[in-house]
Amino acid sequence: MRLTHLLRLLALGAAAGLAACGGTAPTQPAAGDATPVAATPSTTPPIRIGIALGGGAAKGFAHIGVIKMLEANGLAPAVVSGTSAGSVVGALYASGMNAFEMQEKAVALDEAKIRDLQLSSGGLVLGQKLEDYVNEQVRRKPLEQMAKPFVVVATRLEDGERTVFARGNTGQAVRASSSVPGVFQPVTIGKYHFVDGGIVSPVPVDAARQLGADIVIAVDISNKARGQTPGNMLGALNQSIAIMGQKLGQAELARADVIVRPQVLDIGAADFSQRANAIVEGEKAALAVMPQIRERVAQLQAERAKAAAQAQQKAAEAQYQACLDNRSRLQKLAGLAKLDDSCPAPK
Repeated sequence: MRLTHLLRLLALGAAAGLAACGGTAPTQPAAGDATPVAATPSTTPPIRIGIALGGGAAKGFAHIGVIKMLEANGLAPAVVSGTSAGSVVGALYASGMNAFEMQEKAVALDEAKIRDLQLSSGGLVLGQKLEDYVNEQVRRKPLEQMAKPFVVVATRLEDGERTVFARGNTGQAVRASSSVPGVFQPVTIGKYHFVDGGIVSPVPVDAARQLGADIVIAVDISNKARGQTPGNMLGALNQSIAIMGQKLGQAELARADVIVRPQVLDIGAADFSQRANAIVEGEKAALAVMPQIRERVAQLQAERAKAAAQAQQKAAEAQYQACLDNRSRLQKLAGLAKLDDSCPAPK
């Protein structure tokens, strides 16, 4: 009791001494005094949705329907990765087109604009027309200048290495990614040759993640070996590629947050007449998984909010402790007597 009484007298004496000096209390703390700073509410960064568009030739029109539904529900992807047919749609979308503009392009597309037959030991289709068409649609922007971050996956023919193109000629990268072996001629870039990305990455989930996507929506339109014999050479080649990439693709798909599977397996690899149906199937498949996407977004937002709140609490506690440590000797004595409120405790 005596110590407490003494501290109270000291604090009161100090206050009286300050009052006797006259004038008003300084608005700025003296050097060395604690300067508590009000904690500001932390803001969590927006969720970056990535979309991984898989290969599947004419089935690729389904990607447009998926993107249309994502945009309509306020879940437009921020980053895009594409393999084969997915790289074509991905390039148009990443360049700044919305889904409705892409649908208009799809309806008006003349196959002759993207198919240049040429007899060669490397393949029947040269692929130069596809490259030119894509570059025309994206206004000749290179990959690194797209409106949305965008990468294209292809397979290096010399050693089967998965190659991700993030810079340079957009149309050329798309052409390389779409060059089905035996159908398209391999594409020469630098000292290497490249073919269809579906061999090593049928649905490029990892590439979308590497672009900084927090949530990856994978669109799987790849052929599945269903115990049926393909009716033509192109069908046989597509099924062969599907079989080669099936197990590898399953492992990569498992790393996606949500998988969209449009019902387009019965659409032929070169059946462009089914483009409208493919778009509708993409819309239906996207709507079916919309609750999953929203749930994953909400879950990630909650996790981030919790982490931000914990970080803010730790910062406030550290600030409070620093304030206590930096008080003057007189303030500390007054604090023992509970007469000093210069360091408000965090809530």
